[in-house]
Amino acid sequence: MVSQHILSVLKQVQDGNMDLHTAYEKLKISPFEDLGYAKIDHHRAIRQGTPEVIYGAGKTTEQMKGIIHSLLSHCSQNILITRLSPESASELAEHFDLFYDKLSHVGIVNHRQELTASGTILVATGGTSDIPVAEEAALTASVLGNPVERLYDVGVAGIHRLLSHAESIASATVIVAVAGMEGALASVIGGLADCPVIAVPTSVGYGANFNGLSALLSMLNSCASGVSVVNIDNGFGAGYLASMINHIGGNHS
Repeated sequence: MVSQHILSVLKQVQDGNMDLHTAYEKLKISPFEDLGYAKIDHHRAIRQGTPEVIYGAGKTTEQMKGIIHSLLSHCSQNILITRLSPESASELAEHFDLFYDKLSHVGIVNHRQELTASGTILVATGGTSDIPVAEEAALTASVLGNPVERLYDVGVAGIHRLLSHAESIASATVIVAVAGMEGALASVIGGLADCPVIAVPTSVGYGANFNGLSALLSMLNSCASGVSVVNIDNGFGAGYLASMINHIGGNHS
């Protein structure tokens, strides 16, 4: 981690193995590394507890390789890549130890499972078609050190499917509700749960769905207390926020 890099430099100064000028030069370049096409924020792990996440869409494989090498120089595992195409994943797998989920298009370099929070994040979907976005949320939360439970295809068209999992809803620390169409799942779960609910509208639906806008507006207008909303198809944002909530107040292992 970045903090280990800084502590190493300070320890060398303390032991007399490095002068202050050299230490300053090493720490001066630590905040970010300029690759020309990207400026890698190496202090993000100190500020937020996790290293930078790579958004794969729009980046060439060569650019991602450079960014990954830079990140690995400060953090040896769990480099998260979202919206990674199968073609780019195949190329990156030739150079790195890459876990790739074709459904969510999430890649993880040097994947190591390590739980750092005790509470459970429940990821639920209205339908099977919402699973790719839900998996982006679930994998993000998992790689950030959270126990994750999945509850898929429990939408309001057959609400008995959701109600049969009342125990899971009651025991969750945070719930991510992923739904398209009219987006009603978040309100229903919000009315059942005593924990924060993060609503994720998806672009799943017919014409008047407007590529997820109808679900977004429904979730924003939810009458259930404790429901917050992220952007359309933003499983990563939901998983990251759920992890932050789950790590607050005594959940650190």
